[in-house]
Amino acid sequence: MKGKARILILCTGNSARSQMAEAIVRHIGGDRVEVESAGVAPSAVREEAIAVMGEIGIDIASHRSKSVDEFVDRHFDYIITVCDNARESCPVFPGDAKRIHWSFDDPAGAPGSYDERIYAFRTSRDEMRQKLREFLDGELAAE
Repeated sequence: MKGKARILILCTGNSARSQMAEAIVRHIGGDRVEVESAGVAPSAVREEAIAVMGEIGIDIASHRSKSVDEFVDRHFDYIITVCDNARESCPVFPGDAKRIHWSFDDPAGAPGSYDERIYAFRTSRDEMRQKLREFLDGELAAE
C-alpha cells in the first residue's frame, strides 16, 4: 500500500469502543494512518471513555460521535467493526476495503458503580489496544 493506510472503525453508537479504537490507532499508527470512527446510531462520547483514555495519555475530550453516513462516499483501505450490530448494519463502501470484524464487550452497557463501569472501560480499552497493536504491526510493517 502506498501512502497512509485509511481506516474506518465502526460501532453502534460511536460513543465508547470505536472512539477508543480510533484514538489508539492514531496514537500507535502515527503518520502511517488516517483513521476515523463512526456509528450506525451515533450518540455522544462517553465520559468513561474520555477518562480511561486519559489514563494512558490519549485525550479524546474533543471527539464527537459521528454517523457512518458521513463516510459512505470516502475510500478506506480497512473497515473495522468492533461490535456485532455495526457489522450487520454496515453500509456498502466503494472500493476494495478489507473488512475486519472484532466483537468487543460493550463497556457502555456495564452496570454498577462508577468504579465498576470504569473497570469495564479499561478492560475494553486494553483488549482493543492489544488487538490493534497486533493489527498495525502486521498490516503496516510490510509497507
